[in-house]
Amino acid sequence: MFWGLSLSSRADSNNGDRFPTSTPPLNDIQVENRVPVPMRDGTILYADIFRPVNEGRYPVLVCRTPYGVEGRAEPAFFSKRGYVFLIQDVRGRYESEGRWDPFRNEANDGYDTVEWAAKQPWSNGKIGMQGKSYLGLVQWQAAKTRPPHLITIFPDVASVSPYHSFVTLNGAWRLSFNFGWGAVRQESRIGQNTVLHKKGGGSQNLSYNQVIWHLPLLDMQRLLGRQAQFYTEWIQHPDYDDYWKVLDVTKHFSKITIPVHTLGGWFDIFTQGTIDGYLGMSQTGGSLKARQGSQITIGPWGHGPTRSFGDLAFGDTAMVDVLAIQLQWFNYWLKDLPGLNTELAARIFVMGKNKWRFEKKYPLANTEYRKLYLHSKGEANSARGNGKLSWNIPNSNSKPDHYRYDPNNPVKSLGGNNCCGVPTRAGPVDQQSIEQRHDVLVYTSDFLQESLEVTGPIKLKLYASSSSTETDFVAKLIDVYPDGTAINVAEGLLRTRYRKSLDQPKKLNPGKIYELMIDLVDTSNLFLKGHRIRLDVTSSHFPQFNRNLNTGEAFGLHQKPQVANQTIYHSNTYPSHFILPIIPSD
Repeated sequence: MFWGLSLSSRADSNNGDRFPTSTPPLNDIQVENRVPVPMRDGTILYADIFRPVNEGRYPVLVCRTPYGVEGRAEPAFFSKRGYVFLIQDVRGRYESEGRWDPFRNEANDGYDTVEWAAKQPWSNGKIGMQGKSYLGLVQWQAAKTRPPHLITIFPDVASVSPYHSFVTLNGAWRLSFNFGWGAVRQESRIGQNTVLHKKGGGSQNLSYNQVIWHLPLLDMQRLLGRQAQFYTEWIQHPDYDDYWKVLDVTKHFSKITIPVHTLGGWFDIFTQGTIDGYLGMSQTGGSLKARQGSQITIGPWGHGPTRSFGDLAFGDTAMVDVLAIQLQWFNYWLKDLPGLNTELAARIFVMGKNKWRFEKKYPLANTEYRKLYLHSKGEANSARGNGKLSWNIPNSNSKPDHYRYDPNNPVKSLGGNNCCGVPTRAGPVDQQSIEQRHDVLVYTSDFLQESLEVTGPIKLKLYASSSSTETDFVAKLIDVYPDGTAINVAEGLLRTRYRKSLDQPKKLNPGKIYELMIDLVDTSNLFLKGHRIRLDVTSSHFPQFNRNLNTGEAFGLHQKPQVANQTIYHSNTYPSHFILPIIPSD
């Protein structure tokens, strides 16, 4: 069901001028299949090459994929418009030689492929890279090696750091995605109710929802007779150590001198990676062209543009033609054609208002960061409790809130930032069903007398204690409609071992009050007049994230959970509060 008031409202009349539409084809094409591309170590990767039928030298778009080269629209689209399009199986996948090890070989293999393409008789030496998701991640990995002939990249719904916004969300382990994509999906595609047959002649049939509960995590894939070595290594490296640091492109922005366009959705699994890529290039890119030329487009989507997502419909203007946007971008940088607006670098969809903002930069220049404080009488448990949000700081005798987190009865994942066929629903979804739980603290503002736009990075400063040495705290920013519908617009999770550092985990002292900062994934939402702002706080988001068992034992090996008694403080001494990016009304 689609909820909301004014959800079909139209964007500004000039919206069509800000987003391009596809131009007609210019030429016929020819295709070469299974073209060998040698890597520096002698491994051969194979590619299909689509190019204009007329002989000549053209700019080249390189697309590298682990999902197979067949059945994609992009090669024909771009090659019919004056480009050579090279689409290649990455190392160890489909036709290409070598061992499949996600992320590990994409930097060198990307460099070698770009430079090989630049030397071919059909190439004019100007190379761009194109693709979404993993196909966007490989672009970042190649760009950090600075291939001389790489002019620009367009990573679509992609991560700049596998650790921060792929395998974990800043340290919190993405169980459903990692297991579904890593341990299972690389061999077969499954759904929530699919029966998984144990390999090796076993007779046991298991559903995804059965397997996802298994402990310890390290043994989970063995239930299916699978043994993806990289998945085991991910579990063995829960911290941000050298295993992950070598893949982190954020350490290389100052070396990347080319302009980059990132595109993503507010509810995608890689939302933060999309934003981090733009911020890194626009603020610290390695050349003036990179800093001034990089752009971002981010809409109300999950893992790609749609008109509706989750429980909301956003209207026709929410949908954009990504290939047309990419064509305009590549035409500008690879063909020196006019048409790209280089002044408005950020195209941001404001939910609630359901209109696009076209800005010079993101976060917006006129952002005002305001504190919204937690209040209660000590009983904020569930939506029936007395939790409040107010712009006023709480008084000195405000009672803290308590709840009991039992890993054997976790709060289920409901909406949020996820993708790719895992059996948890993503996007903006009504939260009322889980807000009835006693282990979910709910803080709600008064009805808004005027509409309030929140656009940008969101933080929650939480003063908390736990009876355990390690636990999780989950926070959601909620838009409450007049009829009580409670739509999540941003979420974040803090694994307390990483409260100070992702590479130097540290246990809690039980009972000690800590100042915890939870980074929520960015958003843009207009809280309409008559709506309310809400914060939900709990300690689990399962199975999107693995259950913290509250024991402090080595990750992936423990299997006996214990209950944690959590306390949230909100007083003059311990003023827990949101830090919201408020955009003044026009």
